[in-house]
Amino acid sequence: MNILELRIMRGPNYWSIKHPKIIVLKLDLEDLQDVLTNEVPGLPERLEKLFPGIYKHRASEGTEGGFLKLVAEGTSFSKVVQHIALELQTMAGMDSGYGRRYPSRDQGIDFVIFSYQQERAGEYAAHAAVKITEALARGKKVNIVQDVAKLHQIREDEYFGPSTEAIVMEAVSRNIPYINNQKRNIIQLGYGIHQKHIQAALSSQTSFFAVEAAGNKNDTKLILEEAGVPVPKGLIVHNTDELEEAIDALDYPLVLKPLNGNQGKGASINIQNWKDAIKGLAEAQRYSEAVMVEQFIEGFDYRLLVINGKFVAAAKRTPALVTGDGISTIQALVKEVNKDPRRGIGHEKALTHIKIDKISRAILREKDLTMQSVLPAGEVLHLKRTANLSTGGTATDVTDIVHQYNVLMAERIAGIIGLDICGIDVMTNDIAIPLPETRGAVIEVNAAPGLRMHISPTEGLPRNVAEPIINMLFPHGSPSRIPIVAITGTNGKTTTTRLIAHMLKFKGFQVGYTTTDGIYIQDRKIIKGDTTGAYSSEFVLKDPTVNYAVLECARGGMLRSGLAFRNCDIGILMNVTEDHLGLGDIHTVEEMAEVKAVIPRTVCPDGYAILNADDDLVYETANGLNCKVAFFSLDEENPRILKHIAKGGLAAVFENGFISIFKNTYKIRVDRVADIPLTFGGRAKFNIQNVLAATLTGYINHFEIAEIRTSLRTFLPSPETTPGRMNLYKLPKYEVLIDYAHNTASMRAIGDFIGNVEASHKIGIVAGIGDRRDEDTRDIGRIAAEIFDEVIIRQDKDLRGKTGDEINRLVIEGLTAVKPDIQYKEISQESQALAHALEYAPEGAFITLFVEDYTEAIKLIESFRIIQHRQVTANQHNT
Repeated sequence: MNILELRIMRGPNYWSIKHPKIIVLKLDLEDLQDVLTNEVPGLPERLEKLFPGIYKHRASEGTEGGFLKLVAEGTSFSKVVQHIALELQTMAGMDSGYGRRYPSRDQGIDFVIFSYQQERAGEYAAHAAVKITEALARGKKVNIVQDVAKLHQIREDEYFGPSTEAIVMEAVSRNIPYINNQKRNIIQLGYGIHQKHIQAALSSQTSFFAVEAAGNKNDTKLILEEAGVPVPKGLIVHNTDELEEAIDALDYPLVLKPLNGNQGKGASINIQNWKDAIKGLAEAQRYSEAVMVEQFIEGFDYRLLVINGKFVAAAKRTPALVTGDGISTIQALVKEVNKDPRRGIGHEKALTHIKIDKISRAILREKDLTMQSVLPAGEVLHLKRTANLSTGGTATDVTDIVHQYNVLMAERIAGIIGLDICGIDVMTNDIAIPLPETRGAVIEVNAAPGLRMHISPTEGLPRNVAEPIINMLFPHGSPSRIPIVAITGTNGKTTTTRLIAHMLKFKGFQVGYTTTDGIYIQDRKIIKGDTTGAYSSEFVLKDPTVNYAVLECARGGMLRSGLAFRNCDIGILMNVTEDHLGLGDIHTVEEMAEVKAVIPRTVCPDGYAILNADDDLVYETANGLNCKVAFFSLDEENPRILKHIAKGGLAAVFENGFISIFKNTYKIRVDRVADIPLTFGGRAKFNIQNVLAATLTGYINHFEIAEIRTSLRTFLPSPETTPGRMNLYKLPKYEVLIDYAHNTASMRAIGDFIGNVEASHKIGIVAGIGDRRDEDTRDIGRIAAEIFDEVIIRQDKDLRGKTGDEINRLVIEGLTAVKPDIQYKEISQESQALAHALEYAPEGAFITLFVEDYTEAIKLIESFRIIQHRQVTANQHNT
């Protein structure tokens, strides 16, 4: 078997709207294409032995054991790849339950779809699953231990920690979107101007000064001592001489910890002698040159959590330990404890496996024990010096028994230090008694406190401590999203995007939008290039100045990685025609319609899908949508429109020379088409469709009709507002039209416009595209022959897989099939082709350039305008 292509979907996509995070494998089964699983003896048994959890896979049977039954009856090995990829991730602590297998149009090649939690893990699981499946199919020995270990490591490296995950999941439950900025290790909650950020339990509202104060243990102690909070006496040391002086002043037992530290790293507790003090100093100085030496306070370790000034939870923490039974060795006792199903690797589960490290071995040496020692029955042995859950410790929820004195103390401490999310470590014999009465003390104040002990305590009630964090960042009723309009279709996307952005800007919104020529933030081009994929959409949603997003979403980006957002407020589908077929495994116009339908299918229930009622495939996408629908049409008598408005629906139509909105039985006239510059006096029918879609967008956004009308009239087509789209130049001798039209539908639309143009001679500069079907390239020639009297054939800079001669031959075949005697030239470079037309075109001609690089073309046209203007002026002067 061979993976021909692997795509990582990160948002709603062609394969699944409901399951946005999926791996798409294009898998060549090679010599296994005609072999079924029931032809391999013992395969179900081997699968279940290797993957015990795979019994739970239901497959199409719908019951546990369904997949194994399917294997026994006989299925494709691509189905096995799917289920192994899912189970490998699940075994590594990343439950993944969605998968599908689809045959492709090519014999022996299947698509395997499966979900993932971490994309690098999903990618690794794909390759491992193929390797394992092939070995099983050929009866070879299989060992999955290394694969599961690797996936565990990936999870630990890249997965959200428990604190982050809890906050993100709480946000999701509140319909607050998030973006994972892995490069910065920060999570963005909300979009645009409403965004907030978290990094574990640090928030974008956390004070820098408070974090600095909490990080310096000595400063914290001094601040709390001044505020009447019980703290242990302590001194700062930098070397053994100072350590000796500190011990003389404080006496044993002691605690040594880094001055600037967290999570218990480098801390040593209950130090009773000079030898251990030296070791503790060395351990602490691995993290900080300055070391805090404190009196050791007897008692239990408690963590109090304060969020937004309010006490929310408390946990009693116990270091990793084993209890002797008089029979088992310490090693056996640790192994038994680690069998607890709640324990896993790292943050995989509620508890972490106990690992015997050098600290554990030091504790054993101090007690003259080894891992082979047998503890007396009932004897407790602590294997760590601190009670952190990440080192195997446990937590018991004690929220309901914390004395009110201690509650107030915790809230005061959070306020004094200034932390919005504050973890306070307390040593006391009983948290239900005021701290001064137990001679306890506050040991530490922590910024970014771990939430795991409260979310998943070993004993007691779990506490949803993520909820008050989200309530703090996004108080109920406050917005987290910005409105999103997403536009797709074969043609008209960019113009419609720009027109809608113009309307929203006119209304006062701070708009971010994406197009095929760049990302714009408040009308300033920030990124140049084709920016119609998920990265570009996310760029806009991450911008803190944007309060409305208008996103052009092209086929390529949706097939490559899906959308950057889960839901939009308005989804516009302009049209679907035969373009880009044969690319990205999309071979029919019906399949292309399914790709484009991703946009309307992601519209939120209260939002609108705006659909072209004149396009059969677009109209059909209305079926099954979970949102409101508005249609537009160039025909007011379109029966689909009449049926829709009869049911109380919303539509926009071109009627009697007007752009009008139909709502119920009412007709609202917006403006005369002839007065809307983008329609070129009504001659550019395709731009009328763009205007209709934009008009509906404005109306759905509750714009006044006068506001819609004014914004339509003030959107003037030009190289600045619509670069490369219907840019018309009137030179002294002739007119020149520049347009990006690159497929048969857009060329026909431009042809309709040119058909209404009076000109002595019509010249077209066209190009075929190398990665299109041969028939599509011939059609470019055929349409050009129907429109123009003379054709110049140019070439794109990127020939996309074919030679220039091959492409030109196909265009010429199309030209001569319609007009055998048509005049044509081959000038490969675009600027030279345009220069030739500009130099030799007769007076009164109309030149059309289907452009690739519009900036160079505009410069060339402007230079000819100056030359011709001088010539005309000179002729007038001579006359």
